[in-house]
Amino acid sequence: MSSQPSSVASQRIADILAERILSGDLPPGTRIKQDELAAELETSRIPVRDALRMLEARGLVTMRPNTGARVTSLTMRDLEVSFEIRARVEPLLLAESVPNLTEQDLADLKEVMERIEQVSDLDETIALGREFHWITYRRHDTPLLAQIVERVWDTTQSYRRAYMKLSLGSGNRTHDVEHRLLYDAISRREVETAQAVLVMHIGRTRIGLERYAHLLSQSDAKTKPPRA
Repeated sequence: MSSQPSSVASQRIADILAERILSGDLPPGTRIKQDELAAELETSRIPVRDALRMLEARGLVTMRPNTGARVTSLTMRDLEVSFEIRARVEPLLLAESVPNLTEQDLADLKEVMERIEQVSDLDETIALGREFHWITYRRHDTPLLAQIVERVWDTTQSYRRAYMKLSLGSGNRTHDVEHRLLYDAISRREVETAQAVLVMHIGRTRIGLERYAHLLSQSDAKTKPPRA
């Protein structure tokens, strides 16, 4: 058994589980068996339990009495509300950040945008997409807004991942065009135009999720089997 301090061990376990959830290794609804996880990671149940509480606070795990912990599942209504939050909060975060972005920030943004246009791997596309948008927000001074956005991104990522798998598989690269439009508006410091493009970008993903909702869990389940 590990002799790590409990708080350090709990954070390590939380990071491992969060990566598995966000990467699709643990799809929504997957049961997380504390005993098996403790044995796999060579630790006791106490840091595992604490790690699950950390992830519950992030919205990634749901814990219920007598049924244990599961990866959080969202209903279609949950997804609708999540994207409504994104459409309202992210433009505010963008407006806070854009006037303060430096020339280096814009160079970083362009570099990531061009990398996205060259990749077809699903996991890399998702990671770069998150990086692209966080660069646009990096000069904000409103941590509360950023925390809300990060939580919504995390809790919906499994579903967005499944949708992007279907979208990329059909050759749809609309996100590349939208990123270009967003970059152009930001580079010209046209905040209202950038906000409008962002809302369009979020709205298109929401429509796609609603249209293909009946395929998402099926698609995600085929991607990778649970590991815990």
